[in-house]
Amino acid sequence: MADPIIIGTVALDSIETPFGKVENALGGSASYASFSASFFSKPGILSIIGRDFPEDHMNFFKEKGIDTKGIIVGDKTFRWQGYYEFDMNEAKTLKTELNVLETYKVEIPEEYRNAKYVFLGNIDPERQIQVIDSLKNPELIVMDTMNLWIDIKKDQVIEAIKKIDVLILNDGEARQLFETTNLVKAAKDALKLVSKAVIIKKGEHGALLFTTDRHFSAPGYPLENVKDPTGCGDTFGGGFTGYLEKTKDISEKNMRKAIIYGSALASFNAEGFGMDRLKEVTKKDIEERFEEFKKLREF
Repeated sequence: MADPIIIGTVALDSIETPFGKVENALGGSASYASFSASFFSKPGILSIIGRDFPEDHMNFFKEKGIDTKGIIVGDKTFRWQGYYEFDMNEAKTLKTELNVLETYKVEIPEEYRNAKYVFLGNIDPERQIQVIDSLKNPELIVMDTMNLWIDIKKDQVIEAIKKIDVLILNDGEARQLFETTNLVKAAKDALKLVSKAVIIKKGEHGALLFTTDRHFSAPGYPLENVKDPTGCGDTFGGGFTGYLEKTKDISEKNMRKAIIYGSALASFNAEGFGMDRLKEVTKKDIEERFEEFKKLREF
């Protein structure tokens, strides 16, 4: 059975950075998250594509052991075009074509309803809620979001957060959602809504894990070559959830390890365009970088 289940977008991305560009690359929150999770588990995707979606990309999912029964087909695939300047922490959008996403209604295979682990990738919060409400007895629900949904559907974002266990968002989103400049206060407000933990991502500067009585600061990995950070947040979330599914341990201590594994995968992702670098990564590479992360915190 597929587990974790991942909902999000499957897209075709055209990206330019100071170090090069790529056109119509496989992208989308569900694509990055499921690929990252596949290093640890057997994820299944809930999403929609168009008839123009390359068959090679679908074959790639299947080669990685990613279940695609939850991907439905519409007219034209969601497309995003953007660029980065030398500040690689912020993407500039040039063009967004929602296409099939405009009318997407989630179709959940019956076996997916039995999933114990779920990652709600960046997508309309109403779709996230639909997935949550369809689950029979989940053990862990992890949710990501973005500033767009906080801007236009804040009430639905809050409604979804109240139904989950772990919230992942970046520092800007945390400040925006909870209307504060202080990340500790934002985390405390978020912990009033979720059942287990809040993770605040800080881009190249790492991530913060907050639970009701503890917190943990994960370092950023010092990369020499950053080519394209697109999808790093989704890669982090998928790796985090996939590792927890593999270990069947959702303790705070194990979440710390999951954050480091997610961070390791995200750091690899930033070293290439689209998913090119991740496609070269082996489990041995991940373990070696995990050990490097551990050494960064020794004193």
